[in-house]
Amino acid sequence: MEAKKNRANPYNDDKVMAACSIFGMMDTSGSCFSGDGVIQAIAIMHDRSNGLGGGFAVYGLYPEHPEDYAFHVMYLSKEARHEVEDLLKGHFHLVAAEEISTRKNPRIGQAPTFWRYFLRAEEDQGRSHDDYVVDQVMKINLSVRDAFVYSSGRNMGVFKGTGYPEDIANFFRLDEYKGYIWTAHGRFPTNTQGWWGGAHPFSLLDWTVVHNGEISSYGINQRYLEMFGYHCTMQTDTEVVTYAVDLLMRRHGLPIEVAAKVMAAPLWDEIDRMPPREKEAHTTLRQVYGSLLLNGPFTVIIARQGEMIGLTDRIRLRPLTAAAKGDILYLSSEESAIRLISPELDRAWIPMGGEPIVGRLQTVAEISATAKMVGVHSP
Repeated sequence: MEAKKNRANPYNDDKVMAACSIFGMMDTSGSCFSGDGVIQAIAIMHDRSNGLGGGFAVYGLYPEHPEDYAFHVMYLSKEARHEVEDLLKGHFHLVAAEEISTRKNPRIGQAPTFWRYFLRAEEDQGRSHDDYVVDQVMKINLSVRDAFVYSSGRNMGVFKGTGYPEDIANFFRLDEYKGYIWTAHGRFPTNTQGWWGGAHPFSLLDWTVVHNGEISSYGINQRYLEMFGYHCTMQTDTEVVTYAVDLLMRRHGLPIEVAAKVMAAPLWDEIDRMPPREKEAHTTLRQVYGSLLLNGPFTVIIARQGEMIGLTDRIRLRPLTAAAKGDILYLSSEESAIRLISPELDRAWIPMGGEPIVGRLQTVAEISATAKMVGVHSP
Protein backbone atom coordinates (compact mmCIF):
# COMPACT_ATOMS: atom_id res chain seq x y z
CA MET A 1 0.00 0.00 0.00
CA GLU A 2 1.27 3.45 -0.86
CA ALA A 3 2.66 5.31 2.15
CA LYS A 4 0.55 8.16 3.40
CA LYS A 5 1.98 11.47 2.25
CA ASN A 6 2.74 14.27 4.68
CA ARG A 7 0.35 17.12 3.90
CA ALA A 8 3.05 19.65 4.70
CA ASN A 9 5.61 17.82 2.57
CA PRO A 10 3.67 15.87 -0.12
CA TYR A 11 6.81 14.78 -2.01
CA ASN A 12 8.58 13.51 1.13
CA ASP A 13 11.79 15.21 0.07
CA ASP A 14 14.61 16.36 2.32
CA LYS A 15 14.36 20.07 1.60
CA VAL A 16 11.16 22.06 1.90
CA MET A 17 11.27 25.70 0.84
CA ALA A 18 8.15 27.00 2.53
CA ALA A 19 6.20 28.26 5.47
CA CYS A 20 7.02 29.17 9.09
CA SER A 21 4.53 31.17 11.14
CA ILE A 22 5.29 34.14 13.36
CA PHE A 23 3.07 36.13 15.69
CA GLY A 24 3.61 38.96 18.13
CA MET A 25 1.33 40.77 20.56
CA MET A 26 2.22 43.74 22.75
CA ASP A 27 0.23 45.78 25.26
CA THR A 28 1.84 49.20 24.89
CA SER A 29 0.41 50.30 28.25
CA GLY A 30 2.66 47.72 29.91
CA SER A 31 -0.17 45.62 31.32
CA CYS A 32 0.63 41.92 31.50
CA PHE A 33 -1.78 39.41 29.97
CA SER A 34 -2.12 35.67 29.56
CA GLY A 35 -0.67 34.11 26.43
CA ASP A 36 -3.82 32.09 25.67
CA GLY A 37 -4.70 34.28 22.70
CA VAL A 38 -1.17 34.14 21.31
CA ILE A 39 -1.19 30.35 21.57
CA GLN A 40 -4.52 30.21 19.72
CA ALA A 41 -3.22 32.57 17.03
CA ILE A 42 -0.04 30.60 16.31
CA ALA A 43 -2.01 27.32 16.43
CA ILE A 44 -4.41 28.42 13.67
CA MET A 45 -1.36 28.70 11.39
CA HIS A 46 -0.62 25.02 12.07
CA ASP A 47 -0.04 24.16 8.40
CA ARG A 48 2.88 26.59 8.30
CA SER A 49 4.74 24.23 10.65
CA ASN A 50 5.63 20.56 10.51
CA GLY A 51 6.35 19.82 14.14
CA LEU A 52 10.11 20.38 13.94
CA GLY A 53 10.12 23.56 16.01
CA GLY A 54 7.95 25.90 18.04
CA GLY A 55 8.57 28.51 20.67
CA PHE A 56 7.63 31.66 22.57
CA ALA A 57 9.27 34.70 24.13
CA VAL A 58 7.56 36.42 27.06
CA TYR A 59 8.44 39.82 28.55
CA GLY A 60 7.47 40.92 32.05
CA LEU A 61 7.08 37.38 33.42
CA TYR A 62 9.60 37.63 36.29
CA PRO A 63 8.51 40.73 38.26
CA GLU A 64 10.04 39.30 41.44
CA HIS A 65 13.49 39.40 39.74
CA PRO A 66 13.31 42.56 37.59
CA GLU A 67 17.06 43.33 37.62
CA ASP A 68 18.45 39.79 37.62
CA TYR A 69 19.60 38.09 34.44
CA ALA A 70 17.38 35.04 33.90
CA PHE A 71 19.36 32.27 32.21
CA HIS A 72 17.30 29.48 30.64
CA VAL A 73 19.61 26.52 30.00
CA MET A 74 18.89 23.21 28.26
CA TYR A 75 20.91 20.17 29.28
CA LEU A 76 21.45 16.96 27.37
CA SER A 77 23.35 15.33 30.24
CA LYS A 78 23.70 15.56 34.04
CA GLU A 79 27.42 16.20 33.72
CA ALA A 80 26.71 19.33 31.67
CA ARG A 81 24.50 20.77 34.40
CA HIS A 82 27.17 20.32 37.06
CA GLU A 83 29.78 21.97 34.82
CA VAL A 84 27.55 24.94 33.96
CA GLU A 85 26.50 25.50 37.56
CA ASP A 86 30.15 25.54 38.64
CA LEU A 87 30.83 28.18 35.99
CA LEU A 88 27.83 30.28 37.00
CA LYS A 89 28.78 30.21 40.69
CA GLY A 90 32.30 31.30 39.77
CA HIS A 91 31.26 34.21 37.55
CA PHE A 92 27.95 35.46 38.97
CA HIS A 93 26.10 35.98 42.21
CA LEU A 94 23.53 33.18 42.03
CA VAL A 95 20.23 34.53 43.41
CA ALA A 96 18.03 31.51 42.69
CA ALA A 97 17.95 28.33 40.63
CA GLU A 98 15.18 25.90 39.75
CA GLU A 99 14.21 23.36 37.16
CA ILE A 100 11.72 24.80 34.67
CA SER A 101 8.39 23.11 35.27
CA THR A 102 6.97 21.10 32.36
CA ARG A 103 4.04 18.76 31.87
CA LYS A 104 3.87 15.53 29.91
CA ASN A 105 2.57 15.86 26.37
CA PRO A 106 2.16 12.74 24.20
CA ARG A 107 3.10 14.73 21.09
CA ILE A 108 6.44 15.84 22.53
CA GLY A 109 9.26 13.33 22.17
CA GLN A 110 12.34 12.95 24.31
CA ALA A 111 13.28 16.37 25.67
CA PRO A 112 16.34 17.84 27.35
CA THR A 113 16.07 19.04 30.94
CA PHE A 114 15.56 22.76 31.46
CA TRP A 115 16.78 24.95 34.31
CA ARG A 116 16.55 28.66 35.01
CA TYR A 117 19.00 30.71 37.03
CA PHE A 118 18.57 34.26 38.32
CA LEU A 119 21.98 35.90 38.29
CA ARG A 120 23.67 39.18 39.13
CA ALA A 121 26.76 40.03 37.16
CA GLU A 122 29.99 40.60 39.05
CA GLU A 123 31.73 43.94 38.60
CA ASP A 124 34.07 43.80 35.61
CA GLN A 125 36.24 46.85 35.16
CA GLY A 126 35.97 48.45 31.74
CA ARG A 127 32.94 46.47 30.55
CA SER A 128 29.20 46.76 31.06
CA HIS A 129 27.24 44.00 32.76
CA ASP A 130 25.57 43.25 29.42
CA ASP A 131 28.93 42.73 27.70
CA TYR A 132 30.03 40.50 30.58
CA VAL A 133 26.88 38.38 30.28
CA VAL A 134 27.31 38.03 26.50
CA ASP A 135 30.87 36.79 27.03
CA GLN A 136 29.72 34.18 29.56
CA VAL A 137 26.87 32.98 27.32
CA MET A 138 29.27 32.54 24.41
CA LYS A 139 31.77 30.76 26.66
CA ILE A 140 29.22 28.24 27.95
CA ASN A 141 27.73 27.53 24.53
CA LEU A 142 31.18 27.02 23.00
CA SER A 143 32.94 25.10 25.74
CA VAL A 144 30.38 23.01 27.63
CA ARG A 145 29.25 19.94 25.78
CA ASP A 146 25.52 19.14 26.01
CA ALA A 147 24.53 22.54 27.45
CA PHE A 148 23.06 25.60 25.76
CA VAL A 149 22.10 28.95 27.26
CA TYR A 150 19.17 29.91 25.04
CA SER A 151 17.73 32.84 27.03
CA SER A 152 19.69 35.37 29.10
CA GLY A 153 17.68 38.59 29.52
CA ARG A 154 16.13 40.37 32.47
CA ASN A 155 12.45 39.92 33.33
CA MET A 156 11.89 37.87 30.17
CA GLY A 157 12.29 34.33 28.99
CA VAL A 158 12.26 32.02 25.97
CA PHE A 159 10.49 28.66 25.86
CA LYS A 160 11.11 26.55 22.77
CA GLY A 161 11.62 23.06 21.44
CA THR A 162 10.89 20.38 18.88
CA GLY A 163 7.15 20.20 18.29
CA TYR A 164 4.22 22.26 17.10
CA PRO A 165 4.02 25.59 18.96
CA GLU A 166 0.72 24.76 20.68
CA ASP A 167 2.30 21.56 22.05
CA ILE A 168 5.41 23.43 23.18
CA ALA A 169 3.13 25.89 25.02
CA ASN A 170 1.41 23.01 26.77
CA PHE A 171 4.72 21.31 27.58
CA PHE A 172 6.15 24.45 29.22
CA ARG A 173 2.87 25.28 31.03
CA LEU A 174 2.71 28.69 29.42
CA ASP A 175 -0.92 29.05 30.50
CA GLU A 176 0.56 29.84 33.93
CA TYR A 177 2.60 32.86 32.72
CA LYS A 178 1.74 36.49 31.96
CA GLY A 179 3.66 39.15 30.06
CA TYR A 180 3.17 42.45 28.22
CA ILE A 181 4.92 41.18 25.05
CA TRP A 182 4.49 37.70 23.61
CA THR A 183 6.09 36.50 20.39
CA ALA A 184 5.60 33.05 18.90
CA HIS A 185 6.98 30.88 16.11
CA GLY A 186 6.03 27.72 14.26
CA ARG A 187 9.01 26.30 12.39
CA PHE A 188 9.28 24.61 9.02
CA PRO A 189 13.09 24.16 8.72
CA THR A 190 14.46 25.10 5.34
CA ASN A 191 18.12 24.09 5.40
CA THR A 192 18.79 22.90 8.94
CA GLN A 193 17.71 20.06 11.16
CA GLY A 194 14.92 20.45 13.67
CA TRP A 195 16.23 20.23 17.23
CA TRP A 196 15.49 21.84 20.59
CA GLY A 197 18.20 24.48 20.42
CA GLY A 198 17.49 25.32 16.79
CA ALA A 199 13.85 26.25 17.39
CA HIS A 200 12.86 29.92 17.52
CA PRO A 201 12.95 32.41 19.22
CA PHE A 202 16.66 33.05 19.22
CA SER A 203 17.75 35.23 22.09
CA LEU A 204 20.68 37.13 23.59
CA LEU A 205 20.23 39.40 26.61
CA ASP A 206 16.78 40.98 26.21
CA TRP A 207 16.73 40.52 22.42
CA THR A 208 14.57 37.84 20.81
CA VAL A 209 13.98 37.12 17.14
CA VAL A 210 11.41 34.94 15.36
CA HIS A 211 11.85 34.54 11.63
CA ASN A 212 10.04 33.32 8.55
CA GLY A 213 12.31 32.86 5.55
CA GLU A 214 15.89 32.00 4.74
CA ILE A 215 19.09 33.97 5.42
CA SER A 216 21.21 33.06 2.39
CA SER A 217 23.92 35.50 3.56
CA TYR A 218 24.44 33.47 6.75
CA GLY A 219 28.09 32.71 6.01
CA ILE A 220 29.28 36.30 5.55
CA ASN A 221 27.01 37.52 8.38
CA GLN A 222 28.51 34.90 10.72
CA ARG A 223 32.11 35.73 9.82
CA TYR A 224 31.53 39.45 10.36
CA LEU A 225 29.88 38.90 13.75
CA GLU A 226 32.70 36.62 14.90
CA MET A 227 35.04 39.63 14.67
CA PHE A 228 33.01 41.18 17.50
CA GLY A 229 33.04 38.11 19.73
CA TYR A 230 29.75 36.44 18.70
CA HIS A 231 29.70 32.71 18.00
CA CYS A 232 26.87 30.84 16.26
CA THR A 233 26.25 27.51 18.01
CA MET A 234 22.54 26.80 17.42
CA GLN A 235 22.94 25.47 13.84
CA THR A 236 20.28 27.71 12.30
CA ASP A 237 20.62 30.78 10.07
CA THR A 238 18.33 32.99 12.18
CA GLU A 239 20.87 33.13 15.00
CA VAL A 240 22.86 35.77 13.10
CA VAL A 241 19.87 38.15 13.13
CA THR A 242 19.82 38.22 16.93
CA TYR A 243 23.53 38.98 17.18
CA ALA A 244 23.34 41.57 14.39
CA VAL A 245 20.59 43.42 16.24
CA ASP A 246 22.59 43.36 19.49
CA LEU A 247 25.69 44.70 17.73
CA LEU A 248 23.91 47.42 15.76
CA MET A 249 21.47 48.68 18.37
CA ARG A 250 23.00 47.98 21.78
CA ARG A 251 26.72 48.16 21.13
CA HIS A 252 26.78 50.68 18.27
CA GLY A 253 23.75 52.64 19.43
CA LEU A 254 21.87 52.76 16.11
CA PRO A 255 18.10 53.37 16.27
CA ILE A 256 15.91 50.75 14.65
CA GLU A 257 15.17 53.07 11.72
CA VAL A 258 18.90 53.01 10.85
CA ALA A 259 19.53 49.37 11.79
CA ALA A 260 16.70 48.39 9.42
CA LYS A 261 18.54 50.14 6.58
CA VAL A 262 21.55 47.93 7.31
CA MET A 263 19.72 44.59 7.51
CA ALA A 264 17.20 45.38 4.75
CA ALA A 265 19.18 47.93 2.76
CA PRO A 266 17.64 49.67 -0.26
CA LEU A 267 18.80 48.49 -3.68
CA TRP A 268 21.71 50.40 -5.15
CA ASP A 269 19.62 51.84 -7.97
CA GLU A 270 17.21 53.20 -5.35
CA ILE A 271 20.11 54.74 -3.44
CA ASP A 272 21.36 56.38 -6.65
CA ARG A 273 18.03 58.20 -7.03
CA MET A 274 18.06 59.62 -3.48
CA PRO A 275 18.78 63.30 -2.64
CA PRO A 276 22.53 63.88 -2.08
CA ARG A 277 22.61 63.82 1.75
CA GLU A 278 20.34 60.77 1.97
CA LYS A 279 22.36 59.04 -0.75
CA GLU A 280 25.58 59.72 1.17
CA ALA A 281 24.12 58.32 4.41
CA HIS A 282 22.87 55.09 2.80
CA THR A 283 26.12 54.63 0.88
CA THR A 284 28.08 54.97 4.12
CA LEU A 285 25.89 52.37 5.84
CA ARG A 286 26.44 49.92 2.98
CA GLN A 287 30.20 50.50 3.08
CA VAL A 288 30.50 50.08 6.86
CA TYR A 289 27.93 47.35 7.45
CA GLY A 290 27.67 45.64 4.07
CA SER A 291 28.44 42.26 5.67
CA LEU A 292 25.31 42.54 7.85
CA LEU A 293 22.93 42.87 4.91
CA LEU A 294 20.43 40.02 5.33
CA ASN A 295 20.15 38.48 1.91
CA GLY A 296 17.22 36.25 1.04
CA PRO A 297 13.52 36.32 1.91
CA PHE A 298 12.67 37.14 5.51
CA THR A 299 10.13 38.52 7.91
CA VAL A 300 11.25 38.93 11.51
CA ILE A 301 9.65 40.02 14.75
CA ILE A 302 12.30 41.46 17.04
CA ALA A 303 11.55 42.19 20.69
CA ARG A 304 13.31 43.63 23.69
CA GLN A 305 12.20 45.23 26.94
CA GLY A 306 9.64 47.90 26.06
CA GLU A 307 9.65 47.36 22.31
CA MET A 308 8.40 45.02 19.58
CA ILE A 309 9.49 45.44 15.96
CA GLY A 310 8.30 43.89 12.70
CA LEU A 311 10.54 43.97 9.61
CA THR A 312 10.49 42.33 6.17
CA ASP A 313 13.16 42.07 3.50
CA ARG A 314 13.38 45.02 1.14
CA ILE A 315 11.20 43.46 -1.57
CA ARG A 316 8.82 41.77 0.88
CA LEU A 317 9.19 38.12 -0.11
CA ARG A 318 7.61 36.94 3.16
CA PRO A 319 4.27 38.18 4.52
CA LEU A 320 3.65 40.47 7.49
CA THR A 321 0.39 42.03 8.65
CA ALA A 322 0.27 44.65 11.40
CA ALA A 323 -2.85 45.62 13.33
CA ALA A 324 -3.87 47.68 16.34
CA LYS A 325 -6.76 47.56 18.79
CA GLY A 326 -6.61 50.10 21.60
CA ASP A 327 -3.25 49.70 23.34
CA ILE A 328 -2.53 46.38 21.62
CA LEU A 329 -0.19 45.99 18.64
CA TYR A 330 -0.32 42.75 16.63
CA LEU A 331 2.19 41.41 14.11
CA SER A 332 1.47 38.22 12.21
CA SER A 333 2.20 36.11 9.17
CA GLU A 334 -1.55 36.05 8.48
CA GLU A 335 -4.33 38.51 9.27
CA SER A 336 -6.65 35.58 10.05
CA ALA A 337 -4.59 34.78 13.16
CA ILE A 338 -5.05 38.33 14.46
CA ARG A 339 -8.78 38.38 13.77
CA LEU A 340 -9.22 35.04 15.49
CA ILE A 341 -8.45 36.69 18.84
CA SER A 342 -9.44 40.29 18.00
CA PRO A 343 -12.22 40.32 15.37
CA GLU A 344 -12.88 44.09 15.56
CA LEU A 345 -9.62 45.93 14.96
CA ASP A 346 -9.09 49.68 14.93
CA ARG A 347 -6.90 49.23 11.86
CA ALA A 348 -4.82 46.67 9.97
CA TRP A 349 -2.19 47.26 7.35
CA ILE A 350 0.65 45.72 5.36
CA PRO A 351 4.01 47.45 5.92
CA MET A 352 6.28 48.33 3.03
CA GLY A 353 9.31 46.10 2.44
CA GLY A 354 12.27 47.09 4.60
CA GLU A 355 10.24 49.57 6.67
CA PRO A 356 9.99 48.62 10.39
CA ILE A 357 6.79 48.66 12.39
CA VAL A 358 7.62 49.57 15.98
CA GLY A 359 5.52 49.18 19.10
CA ARG A 360 6.82 50.91 22.22
CA LEU A 361 5.45 51.24 25.70
CA GLN A 362 2.73 53.94 25.67
CA THR A 363 3.00 54.42 21.92
CA VAL A 364 2.64 52.50 18.70
CA ALA A 365 4.82 54.01 16.00
CA GLU A 366 4.20 53.21 12.37
CA ILE A 367 7.50 54.06 10.73
CA SER A 368 6.28 53.86 7.14
CA ALA A 369 3.95 56.75 6.34
CA THR A 370 3.13 55.06 3.05
CA ALA A 371 2.05 51.72 4.51
CA LYS A 372 -1.19 50.55 2.97
CA MET A 373 -4.21 50.02 5.17
CA VAL A 374 -5.87 46.67 4.47
CA GLY A 375 -8.66 44.57 5.79
CA VAL A 376 -10.24 47.18 8.06
CA HIS A 377 -13.77 45.94 8.09
CA SER A 378 -16.43 44.54 10.37
CA PRO A 379 -16.17 40.74 10.59
